[in-house]
Order: sequence, then C-alpha cells, then structure tokens
Amino acid sequence: MDSLSIFSFWIRVALTGLIAALVVLWVLPEDRDALRPVVEVQAATPAPADPHPAPASYAPAVERAAPAVVNVFTSKTLPRHRSLYEQPMYRQFFGHGLRQVPERTQNSLGSGVIFSPRGYVLTNNHVIEGADAIQVLLDDGRALQAEVVGTDEETDLAVLKVPHEGLPSIVVGDSEHLRVGDVVLAIGNPFGVGKTVTQGIVSATGRTHMGISAIENFIQTDAAINPGNSGGALINARGELVGINTAIYSSAGGSNGVGFAIPSHLALQVMKDIVEHGRVIRGWLGVQGRQVTLRDARLNHMSRPEGVLITEVVGRSPAARAGIRPGDLLLAVDGTPVADALDAFQRIARHRPGDRIRIDGLRAGQPVRWQVTVAERPKFRSSPPVAGR
Repeated sequence: MDSLSIFSFWIRVALTGLIAALVVLWVLPEDRDALRPVVEVQAATPAPADPHPAPASYAPAVERAAPAVVNVFTSKTLPRHRSLYEQPMYRQFFGHGLRQVPERTQNSLGSGVIFSPRGYVLTNNHVIEGADAIQVLLDDGRALQAEVVGTDEETDLAVLKVPHEGLPSIVVGDSEHLRVGDVVLAIGNPFGVGKTVTQGIVSATGRTHMGISAIENFIQTDAAINPGNSGGALINARGELVGINTAIYSSAGGSNGVGFAIPSHLALQVMKDIVEHGRVIRGWLGVQGRQVTLRDARLNHMSRPEGVLITEVVGRSPAARAGIRPGDLLLAVDGTPVADALDAFQRIARHRPGDRIRIDGLRAGQPVRWQVTVAERPKFRSSPPVAGR
C-alpha cells in the first residue's frame, strides 16, 4: 500500500470517529450535559415554625415596659465666683454697693428604671453624681423627690428611692443569653424631649476595654441612644428589661448606631447589694498585675505572651495565704483562660466572699495551681487593669 492510500485510510477512520461522536452527543444529551461544569449550591430546607415569630408591632412590649421608665432631673448649685469688681482694689473706689454675682444652678437630665414597686429606681451614677436635688418624673405625670440609696462608680450605677409604693416596676429579662441579632428597644428621655422609644438589634455582647467604667460587660446595640437616654431601659421584644442604657460611641455627641448598655443581670445584682447590704460586695484576691510581655513569655518558656504577670501581692490577703508571689503568671481562673489583667479583675470581682476558686499559672516556667478563698474587696478606687483588686 502506497503512502497516499495509507493517508486516505486514516482520514476515513478519523471522519468516521468524529461522526460517531457527534451522533452519540446528539442522541444522548445527558452525556453531553455531564461534560459541562456543575455549580453546586446549598438549598435552604423548609424552616420550622418559629415559637417566637417577629411581631407586626412592638407596641405591646413598649406598653408593658414604658410605665416603669422614668425621667430623672437633677440640679446642682455651682460655687459663686467673685467678679472683678469685688476685688479689694475696686472696693476702695466703689465701696460695697456693687451687685454680687449670684450662685448658678446647673440642671441636667437622664432616665431611670423602677425595679421595685416600693420605689427603688436604678439609673447611671453619672446622671446623679454631685446633684443637690433629684426629681423623678413618673409616666403618669407625677413628679417625686428622690434620695440616693447608694452608688457604684465601678459599674456607673446608682440606686434612688422615691417616697411612694405601688409603682409600676419593670420585668427583668434574661440578659445572659442575649444573641447578636436579637431585637431590642431603648426607652428614655433623649435631649429632654420626653419619653422616646428607638428600635435596633443587639450588635455585640460582652464588650470590654471601652474605658467607660472599671467593670465592663456591655451589650452593644444600634438602637439610637442619645444624651438623656442614660439610665433608661433596653428591653427585648417581649418588654423585658435586658440592659440599662449607659453610653454612646460618638465623635459629635449624637447617636452613630453604637450604644452600650449594662446587662440587666449585673445591674440587678448591684441594686440588690446596695439595698440589702448598703454596698456592692465583690470578690478580691489582693494582687496587682500587668500584661505579659514577649520577654516574660520567653523567661517562662511560653510560645507567646498570655495571662497576667503578678507584680504585687498584698500582705495577709487571700493570694498571699494561698502562696501566690510577685513574678508568678496567672493564666486561668477556674479553668477559663485569662485574656488580660482587666479580664482577671472582672472575673474575680464577680465571685462572692467565701467562694473557693482555682488559679492556674506558672512560676519560673513551671506549672502551678493555687486554691484561693475569695475575700470581700476593700472599698477603694483603683484603675481598671488590676487583677483581683
């Protein structure tokens, strides 16, 4: 067979194969589709019935909670400053007949929440701090003079008492199980315009290191919170209190959708301590600490800095009795790792006197564990980043 015949033979074979392939693709389209790229997506399954479907209106929740939210008005007398004409040199020429500059009164406003029918009202400490007179305006229009039962600077909370019983009180909800995305409503008196309700969601929980107070565990929300809302209620969609509105993050003083509220479980504990004991009772170990540096970590054979380096131990304190020394590293409280000094301080402060807690740490790079009986924290003001003080 010559070369031309061989070439013709292979041409016929190739054409026959091509025609056969086209016939197969035409007759069997599913095989043709199988050759194409496939995009896989996850389709939603039918959603189960929601036991708490979103209401068409939050009016029932507001009607349930609003009567327990009050306006708080305070006044403070500012010291009188001597005018230029009251100086001795001018009195030589003009005598004592010059009009003196009168004392000035500074008024401010905020909000509060009635926690008890017996007239206990919870608000922020910064709302009433330094006030000479405090007036609470109820939802029905009555104005009552209030007295300060006690304050707690470390959480920025204050308890007031009005001389009236049978008042509408708030229903306290479960703030410890709030989820990001839950609907919340803020009720208060922004800018003094009167009782106002704003709506949003829980943007975050457990916010710390905001520099607002010594003990921080804030609920963050985008519900509008403005000056005058401080001390007011943050409620859930059922009208239950989940937080006390406290602060906003703003460069211009108005709401930017970043507001903070003290969780109701923390606020309730502070109020109960103040009313029942006259003070807030917190746990204390008697140590001071700072962040662990890279050098500290290397000296203790750690791969990265973590925990708190103990810098001072108060004599005869619970920590001293347990054998904790300066230079030790505190890594965990009751098995939960400690993020930093502020985290340790707040974790220990939540314990009650007499509680036994387990402290895990390092000493010269070697693991060590202490069992410490918590004492009551002494009354003194301190900076937040102090562990157990």
